[in-house]
This record gives sequence, structure tokens and C-alpha cells, in this order.
Amino acid sequence: MSDHERIESYLNRLLGYAMSLTRHREEAHDLVQECVLRALSAKRVPKDEPAYRAWLFRILRNFFLERSRNENRRASIIELLIEEPITEHSSPALFDGITIERTLQTLSPDHHEILALIDIVGFTYSEAAVLLDVPVGTVMSRVSRARSALLKQLTAKKIKPFKTSQMEQCND
Repeated sequence: MSDHERIESYLNRLLGYAMSLTRHREEAHDLVQECVLRALSAKRVPKDEPAYRAWLFRILRNFFLERSRNENRRASIIELLIEEPITEHSSPALFDGITIERTLQTLSPDHHEILALIDIVGFTYSEAAVLLDVPVGTVMSRVSRARSALLKQLTAKKIKPFKTSQMEQCND
């Protein structure tokens, strides 16, 4: 398999991750393009497929962080995409996608990033550990803390139902 074919198999996932980092389609495409250029011009390329995948995502992430630092702006890390609609068989503890997305925006960048890698992109803990250059246990604890913070924020947002008198006013 050629280097081009190898990279092509990851383009959609790289673009998804880039979108979660930038929240802008054009910027995401720029990140992926730069990632591909850097990967194709690299002198040493991992042969093992899981290592190669992590290496590509690390190139993209590092370029994003480098660009963010150079532009002196704070990076926003994640946007949650809900693929499965809530049905009558869904757990009542589920929250709608808009609520989750807005709540994720209130989390710290570290919590955003780890949830993007594990829950959105689908990295395993060990793959995320390689990408972030931290031990697997650190990834596990970060995921746990990030999910707890997300749940805490979600449960703190209580939506109050209309009172009967308020509903009657709306109908008048």
C-alpha cells in the first residue's frame, strides 16, 4: 500500500477530529492538508498500523496547537456529534445533543480534548496515551474526570416546566 493510499484511509477521521478542534470547516481542511503534507514529507514513518494512525493524529494535533499558540488565541477543543436519535427505548437519563454540545463548551480544554479523542474520534485509551504522550492510567483518569464534569454540568441544568397559569397565558 502506498503512502497516499495509507493516508487516504484516515482522511475522514482526520477531518472529523480537525472539525472538533477548530469548529470551522475551512480551518479543519487546512489542518488536514498540512497534516498530510507533513506526513508525506516525513523521513521516518511508523510501519505498524496503530502506531501510524496515532502518528497522523499527533501531527494534526501538534500543528493545531502550534498554530493556536502562534496566533495567540485560545483553542476550543470539542464539538459533540450525536449520531443516534433518542427513541422511546432510550434511557431517560439521555440528554439532547444541543444541551450536551453547549455543556461541553463550558468544560476545560483538557476535558474537551480527551472526550474528543475517546468518545468522538474513537481512540482506545492506549492510542490516546501514545498521541498525548502520557501513561494509559493518566488517560483513564482524565476520561473519568471529564465525564464526571460533563455529567455534573448536565445535571446542574434543570429545566423547569411551565406552571398551569403560564401555559394559559401563552394560549390567550
